[in-house]
Amino acid sequence: MLSDKPTLNGERVVLQPVAPEHVDGLWELVRDPETRRLTGSQGEGEFTYEAAAAWYATRAAHDDRLDLAICDAASGAYVGEVVLNELDAANLACNLRIALVGSRVYGKGYGTEALRLVLAHAFETVGLHRVGLEVYAFNTRALHVYEKIGFVREGIRRDALLWDGHWHDAIAMSVLAPDWHAHHDGPPRPYMTSSR
Repeated sequence: MLSDKPTLNGERVVLQPVAPEHVDGLWELVRDPETRRLTGSQGEGEFTYEAAAAWYATRAAHDDRLDLAICDAASGAYVGEVVLNELDAANLACNLRIALVGSRVYGKGYGTEALRLVLAHAFETVGLHRVGLEVYAFNTRALHVYEKIGFVREGIRRDALLWDGHWHDAIAMSVLAPDWHAHHDGPPRPYMTSSR
């Protein structure tokens, strides 16, 4: 279902299948302290540059996930990644995760547009019924964006993350195909420029 690796174009961002040319951006992303906190990524130093290069070099071979680099449409600079993974083909469902490289790219609309593009692809092209995610309760900026584009809170995993000696809840959210198609802030329809 996710074997097609399209390029999706928006006004602010271009989503490209991750490839070796994006490794420097991924390396910046996984080393950024604020991005690590927002994603709950523990264990600094366990992920090497070589491991990042190997990871991005092999994503195209997987037909059960779609890993896309978020690139600034004007400059082509890598600003993050958005991923559809944990595909449940029998139930037309998958997980979504997104991360931006750090505070220098926050608040510019990259994440919102990337989410709209990848969800439009998931529901309108792939034919998925459900896309879910989890977000930590302290990430109010992400919660606002997710709700703005149609995600609905489903529940809470209490004390799911221990960070700097404090426990934090994870909020489970999802958007269903009918929600997506009925959403008042209609998403832009992506068009593909290339495919691997």
